[in-house]
Amino acid sequence: MRRYGKNPDEDDIRIRPNRKGNRPRTHTRPKHEDAVEGFVLTVDRGRITCLVEDRTVVAMKARELGRKSVVVGDRVAIVGDLTGDKDTLARIVRVEPRRSVLRRTADDDDPFERVVVANADQLAIVTALADPEPRPRMIDRCLVAAYDAGLDPLLVLTKSDLAPADQLLASYRPLGVPYLVTSREELESGAATELVRKHLEDKVTAFVGHSGVGKTTLVNTLVPEERRRTTGHVNAVTGRGRHTTTSALALPLTGVRGWVIDTPGVRSFGLNHVDPSRVILAFPDLEPGTEACPRGCSHDEPECALDQWVADGHADPARLDSLRRLLATRERREGD
Repeated sequence: MRRYGKNPDEDDIRIRPNRKGNRPRTHTRPKHEDAVEGFVLTVDRGRITCLVEDRTVVAMKARELGRKSVVVGDRVAIVGDLTGDKDTLARIVRVEPRRSVLRRTADDDDPFERVVVANADQLAIVTALADPEPRPRMIDRCLVAAYDAGLDPLLVLTKSDLAPADQLLASYRPLGVPYLVTSREELESGAATELVRKHLEDKVTAFVGHSGVGKTTLVNTLVPEERRRTTGHVNAVTGRGRHTTTSALALPLTGVRGWVIDTPGVRSFGLNHVDPSRVILAFPDLEPGTEACPRGCSHDEPECALDQWVADGHADPARLDSLRRLLATRERREGD
């Protein structure tokens, strides 16, 4: 066993590292008063592309943000190299408070929320009338997510040249959801562009939908100078398209003020995060009637006061049926 004297000043002595670090830690964080505001356009493998004034800047998340996520639509504070030149990298030091957050879970049993976009005003739910066949349960789930997030829903039906829209629209008419119906020819020729753009002006609109429904084709007609690759194949067996949009991307509308956020195609929209009490807020004609409901009422039980509220003529029975259908989506799988 080797022993050292009183002055063991040799090179081979092992010094235990300071577990608390070599620098004294402090809870004081820099204020970054010189930070500039940016708008997050897309997030890809830790690199965050932001719009700063009239140029795009690539940034990374600062360590002091910890696990706080940065998503498309966020307003952020950025420091560092803001020139936007090639191979430069800025730093996001703060995420400003969000005025809206669209979330989803992988399924209804998943406890982990995924933020889809932040600060959107409107959710455009894009579905094809055929090829692939429409999935009303998926539409219902997106509506619930929109109401929970405080977003205005917009139903966009594509491929009307393959199937009529009347039957599908009839089930959503009591909800009063605005809608658009387009054909492939109208999209490809640009004839539908102006009609769609009027519903998006002065708003930040997130587009969601299955792969193959024409979502990205629609976005390309609205922002032709930023064309994204569209799906070229819909599986004849499953009726599903191949994912071609792999990350959310915010794009400025051409010709008018406003933004569209194209999101990857989704095959499920879990609602484990949704508080049913928030969904009722999207039904102002029914919400006052819940004051007489028992505590924790699911609004679909014998003691629910909404039945009497409707019976007294305060609201259309079809509205109550629609509310209960939407609330029940958390209990059903999307294919049921």
